[in-house]
Amino acid sequence: MEPFKAYLVSSEDDRVSGRFATLDESALDPGEVTIRVHYSSVNYKDALAATGAGRIIRRFPCVGGIDLSGVVEASSDARFRPGEPVIATSFDIGVAHHGGYAEYARMPADWVVPLPAGMDLFEAMALGTAGFTAALGIVRMEDNGLRPENGPVIVTGATGGVGSIAIDILAKLGYHVVALTGKGAEADYLLRLGAAEVMLRSHLDLSRIRPLDKALWAGAVDNLGGEVLAWIASTMKQAGTIASIGLAASAKLDTTVMPFILRGVSLLGVDSGYIAMPARRRVWERLATDMRPPHLAAMTRTIAFDELPGVFGDFLAARAKGRVVVRIGA
Repeated sequence: MEPFKAYLVSSEDDRVSGRFATLDESALDPGEVTIRVHYSSVNYKDALAATGAGRIIRRFPCVGGIDLSGVVEASSDARFRPGEPVIATSFDIGVAHHGGYAEYARMPADWVVPLPAGMDLFEAMALGTAGFTAALGIVRMEDNGLRPENGPVIVTGATGGVGSIAIDILAKLGYHVVALTGKGAEADYLLRLGAAEVMLRSHLDLSRIRPLDKALWAGAVDNLGGEVLAWIASTMKQAGTIASIGLAASAKLDTTVMPFILRGVSLLGVDSGYIAMPARRRVWERLATDMRPPHLAAMTRTIAFDELPGVFGDFLAARAKGRVVVRIGA
């Protein structure tokens, strides 16, 4: 293997910074599957990690990028053969194990998923961790009894990667989707993805959240946490289900038990990081079939590897919309 290009995140004097570097095979982390990376993507977590804005990386130096798609270069695990297209997301990738921002990566075989039939490597990263997380949340809600006939589903943080894909999937599955956003200028974008209604966060009075309010939602995909999640809990319908996916607004939750014991509301934690097989493969298979987002191309833009450092600021400043795919070696 020739020396290869990577985006390496380092820490010096407690200051985190990223730079392009040339690595060789000896720099790859332990694992049974060596992958020639074709694509990665940019998630909010990647921006936090690469800039030090969040204490995400647990080992320095570390190649960034929490997800990747590519082709098996070599494998000592019988489940994977050279030339096979694969996906790797989550676990310690890009935070304590060299990640997807490199032309080559080596992963434990248990972290690698065969590319589902009908999906290509670019689509896999247009979905990426964000799409997998959105789909996992919806699958968990379905397993908890959510159906389109139960009533509307609200999606918060609607213009982000997880929110955008969740709206697209839910609308395709027949749900009445309400997109909650702080970006009124993006209403048309959300409607094009399939939202039946767009609700502005500025129209909510979060200063006085009642223990139980008017029942509105059969389901909710929440990327924000904090006061918005507390309000959602108070406005859930009987036996409603909430997928708690993110904390873009706050990690705190100040609520009461009343929605849970008087309306039977379920609050489901969605941890896409460490969910194991076969559940992981089940979600990817559904993303290639009935949960395949029909507007994925419209919400995705592609950047060259060299452009990567220039997009992190958009995520930290909440200017990013939809998905960003990084072309690594395709």
